[in-house]
Amino acid sequence: MKPSSTRGAMFVLAAILIAAAFSTPSLANDPDPLQDFCVADPTFGIRLNGFPCKNPANVTANDFFFAGIAKPGLTNTTQGSLVTGANVEAIPGLNTLGVSLARIDYAPGGLNPPHTHPRATEIVFVLYGELDVGFITTANVLVSKQIAAGEVFVFPRGLVHFQKNNGDKPAAVIAAFNSQLAGTQSIALTLFTSSPPVPDNVLTMAFQIGTKEVTKIRAKLSPKK
Repeated sequence: MKPSSTRGAMFVLAAILIAAAFSTPSLANDPDPLQDFCVADPTFGIRLNGFPCKNPANVTANDFFFAGIAKPGLTNTTQGSLVTGANVEAIPGLNTLGVSLARIDYAPGGLNPPHTHPRATEIVFVLYGELDVGFITTANVLVSKQIAAGEVFVFPRGLVHFQKNNGDKPAAVIAAFNSQLAGTQSIALTLFTSSPPVPDNVLTMAFQIGTKEVTKIRAKLSPKK
């Protein structure tokens, strides 16, 4: 079999496995739908656990379509990575369906910094490149591995995890979640850029650093105005 054919077969197999992993209702993290679909209507004005349904008469194919992960994202960011979400905020038709995707692109040396997804397990499939990935258990044990094109790695729901491109070439993955909106809490940003801010004496005691160090970290992580 030619290399291109093998690569194509691997992509198809990965897509089938990801779909199968998240298709069983009992494993879904979000509530099961009670109708064929409930296209999200974020303009409705009423806040629910999810989104109100759009009038079915106004639903179109575009409510179930998104082309935003077809091409690599720009990785000229502070961390050298970019996450492009294909969740209910981008695809209204995902509302109540309990699944979503994301594309993550990494520049050489790029990092998707330590973070958690409070509402979903994540499984990534490497499109190209190599990554050092890992998660930390509640017993404070690091579970890590190097993964390459065509390979898959799972990050259990709620556990702190990361991906790092230590190579000299770009890398990219497709990530799948068993939630329409997995949520993301970046550890550093959550602790040092929250509003209102976490008290200095909490951070200084937790990290065993001084107030000046807290101020410096906040200055580096805060969005540039």
